[in-house]
Amino acid sequence: MLADTPTPPYYVVIFSSQRSEVDAGYAATAARMLELAAEQPGFLGVESAREALGITVSYWSDLEAIRRWKAQMEHQEAQRLGREAWYSRYRVRIARVEREYGFDGQA
Repeated sequence: MLADTPTPPYYVVIFSSQRSEVDAGYAATAARMLELAAEQPGFLGVESAREALGITVSYWSDLEAIRRWKAQMEHQEAQRLGREAWYSRYRVRIARVEREYGFDGQA
């Protein structure tokens, strides 16, 4: 499902990852992180896909909201577990969205 984002500008966090062989606890933690992110002030939405490469794109109102999310205690624990067990590699990219357009099908 595509996130329903506001008129730009807003910010995006792109989390690209490759999983390790470890799976224990991953799905439950990923679901909890989506639930928790949605409760954070400044959270605008999320889009995610996973095959050989996982990509999660989260949308935020401003850089301070992103900083608060990164510092959130449960999220910090999930980050630690990701580094120690679930991911063989990942990248986080943060950018400002200046323009958005799209197509929503036939009216």
